[in-house]
Amino acid sequence: MRLTIEGARVIDPASQLDQLTDLHIADGRLEAIGPAPEGFVASQVIDARGLIASPGLVDLQVSLREPGQSRKGSIASETRAAASGGVTSLCSTPDTRPVLDTPAVAELILDRCEKAGQVRVFPIGALTRGLEGEHLSELVALRDAGCVAFTQGLTPMRSNRILRRALEYAAGFDLPIIFRPQDPDLAEGGLAHEGPTAARLGLVGIPETAETVALARDLLLVEQTGVRAHFSGLSCARSMDMLADAQSRGLPITADVAMYQLLLSDEDLEGFSSLMHVQPPLRSRSDRNALRQAVASGVVQAISSHHQPHEPEAKRVPFAASAPGISSVEVLLPLALTLVADGLLELPALLARLTCGPADALQLPAGRLAVGERADLTLFDPARSSAVGSNWLSKGANCPFIGLGVPGAITHTLCDGRLVYQA
Repeated sequence: MRLTIEGARVIDPASQLDQLTDLHIADGRLEAIGPAPEGFVASQVIDARGLIASPGLVDLQVSLREPGQSRKGSIASETRAAASGGVTSLCSTPDTRPVLDTPAVAELILDRCEKAGQVRVFPIGALTRGLEGEHLSELVALRDAGCVAFTQGLTPMRSNRILRRALEYAAGFDLPIIFRPQDPDLAEGGLAHEGPTAARLGLVGIPETAETVALARDLLLVEQTGVRAHFSGLSCARSMDMLADAQSRGLPITADVAMYQLLLSDEDLEGFSSLMHVQPPLRSRSDRNALRQAVASGVVQAISSHHQPHEPEAKRVPFAASAPGISSVEVLLPLALTLVADGLLELPALLARLTCGPADALQLPAGRLAVGERADLTLFDPARSSAVGSNWLSKGANCPFIGLGVPGAITHTLCDGRLVYQA
């Protein structure tokens, strides 16, 4: 199929391209930017005047729930939701059932993703068998089966000695590790950020030191072992200071934050809505502002959805009994555009945090518009507002933003040159 996108404002942060031009696609790849190649005849033309065309979004933290948790979501439903949100490449988390700790599970996921045919999925493997923190998974075999990184998520290692040995092994094969720092003893039993709001509501608090103590350990071990490291879902101001200091000393580390952490704070827990129950918890307003500034300065290179769909019953219970997590992959871009409306970032800088920034963090072949490369694109109308949830596709509707009016409306998503979503 040959496709022409006419008259869009094309923004590619990786190449610093920002101009009104045409895009021409053939056989799944970007054939030309600007005038059509000689002899090129499009079988379909998209009138994109007034629209913005960017590389397809790259989301580093998406739980697809399949295999094993079909009540919460499936590969088909969650990749379809991702496509509707302009996401063309995503990293799937290993907390499936069974855990993604063998090549067989990785191959199963990739086979089902290929059949779904929506977006490109890059699996993240479990660092240890069963995520139990004791015995290493078959890391090299998992890499060969398609895993792009490895993590323990929020599940702790059995000891710092085991963690050190795991990082040394990963460094020897240049395998990237994703850290989600949280000290299990300091966080045990906690539901909300330890502070005035939690005390007033009677919720057990999780101190910021639950994150920063673990982060300090992880940074020291990264420096000692030389492992390629990415820190995901950081939540507090002190973590941003520690991250910036480590980067200033030349430590080659990257980081992402959850989109909802840039918009919400612990003050939003006042109504005891289980939709606000997340791990790590929503922190204070000053923490939220520090995260926003870290995104603006580039200390944090990526914004991710941290998408965790749940069945209705998991949230229709009291706050303390609810499952943590927000379903948010399909609203990643609309919510992110509020940062432009707030004056925090210019649009090209925001798109960098959603495209080449996350792609570069894990060295993924995505997040760019380049002639001859795969045609993964997102088209959206910046002048049109939309209501979150008006066309909800994720199996999990556990999203506190449903009903909210947000700037920008996604009109088309192309993955490998195929139109996988059209409003």
